[in-house]
Amino acid sequence: MSRFFALFLAAVTSASALDLRLPTDNGALLVGDGSGYFQFVDRDFEGVKSTPWEGGQFGFVRDARRVGQRIAFARFHEGMDVKPTQRDAKGNPLDDIHPILPGTVVYVTASAGQSNYGRYIVVQHDLTEGAFFSLYAHLASSNVTVGDKVTHSSVLGRMGYTGSGIDQRRAHLHVELNLLLNPEFEAWHASHFRSPNHHGPYNGMNLLGVDLQALYQAHQKNPAITLSEFIQGNEAWFELTVPATAKMDFIKRYPWLRDVPTGPVNAWKIRCTRWGLPVSVRAADQAVQKPVVSWVKDDPIPHYYNTRGLVSNSGQITVSGLQFVQLLIGL
Repeated sequence: MSRFFALFLAAVTSASALDLRLPTDNGALLVGDGSGYFQFVDRDFEGVKSTPWEGGQFGFVRDARRVGQRIAFARFHEGMDVKPTQRDAKGNPLDDIHPILPGTVVYVTASAGQSNYGRYIVVQHDLTEGAFFSLYAHLASSNVTVGDKVTHSSVLGRMGYTGSGIDQRRAHLHVELNLLLNPEFEAWHASHFRSPNHHGPYNGMNLLGVDLQALYQAHQKNPAITLSEFIQGNEAWFELTVPATAKMDFIKRYPWLRDVPTGPVNAWKIRCTRWGLPVSVRAADQAVQKPVVSWVKDDPIPHYYNTRGLVSNSGQITVSGLQFVQLLIGL
């Protein structure tokens, strides 16, 4: 390897490596202490009430259902619920919230009552691989305004329990790292919902989560890992084939997801994780007139539970799945 190429490779690696940190002083995640890191959920399953910390993790961890001899979890949790490390005499959390990556504040809720997230903040991170968006929810207070440049030492706000379904004993920070799906989100929202959209493009429906829990663990093992490497390494669970005319605006922000076609494009095949995160896009030979599910992973758990309702048990795209695809590809 030439000295020039070695220096070039080192520069690219340095520019792409994630400066990823935890959002609070709670470091239990990185020492394998799940119960010390994740806030519990209240569960009532088959007449047994419990408070499992596992429900605070990223992924399919909520709404337990029995499927034969197995337990399936029908509800997807798109972030991590981080429990407080300190409380005041009244029981309110005292933990400050910091950005997980340096970036720019692009959204602060006007009112804690306008979202299930309660008071939340979105920070944009312009990385070499595109713009990613971290979200910090259920805050008691916020310390920043739109346009602020923030670093790891910046205090975004104070942990709280704003938002629906949360009480003081379950106070926590809900944190996500997301891809932005569609800059035309407001038009999509207006065509599907009667309720107003108070959050512009930074509505949670337009922010699709990366498995942040697994990312921290992967980053701990390999600090040089990039987001593109991590995302492309996620397991694909189903494949969508969509018309060649699909806008697929997300490819403009994350071009590394798409293979460069060598011939005519008659359709696009999008491989997705269980929750719909694209991990690859490639050209397809056979044209389609509308989005279809062209492959889904075999599993004892019904497809509907395994894909947060995007794919039916018979392997077809559902109504909610079609709405998601329309948001993703811009049809």
